[in-house]
Amino acid sequence: MAFSDFTFDELESRFGVKNRVGQLFSGNDRLGPSAKLEEALSLAQELPVRSEKAKSELLVLPILLELRSRNNKFFTIYSGDILNADKEKGLVGECDFILAKDTGSFAINYPIIQLVEAKRNDIDEGLRQCAAQLIGARFFNEKKGVVLPKLYGCATTGDDWQFLVLEDDLTVDSQKYYLNDVGRLLGVFQTIIDYYKQQLP
Repeated sequence: MAFSDFTFDELESRFGVKNRVGQLFSGNDRLGPSAKLEEALSLAQELPVRSEKAKSELLVLPILLELRSRNNKFFTIYSGDILNADKEKGLVGECDFILAKDTGSFAINYPIIQLVEAKRNDIDEGLRQCAAQLIGARFFNEKKGVVLPKLYGCATTGDDWQFLVLEDDLTVDSQKYYLNDVGRLLGVFQTIIDYYKQQLP
């Protein structure tokens, strides 16, 4: 199996990880986008951003780069890399974006955020894949001796963004965030990054 093959039911039966819907963030914290990000997103609106590749390059990556810059390169970004968490358990596959604590390593050190581009604009499918990647990231990290109480993920169509968190079980955020309110989206990401700054100084 690959990450994209799992359903929520399979994740529960194989790994004992149940899922629920709940509110993860207040949604009130906003970060004003930089002029550079505003310009990048404005230019993207002039283009036919239809394919996953286009959304990745023109919508998702500029936001991630903005967050990395704001946080003094606290994390690094892996795009299209294979996360080989546990092949025997089917926890292996290509990941759209893995955000990992920046240790200067060329290889993936320990993932903190998984970001999945929803195929065919199906955000529910993206959430299932992201949930599997979060379980994979937990296995991957624990093999390296890194235990994090929470692992965050996000599925996005480029326009719609929905988060989830893996603790003992999975919680899918009841709230969606939208590109046309990028300040709220940046605020949620910053809340997540601030959490990891406390866990991984």
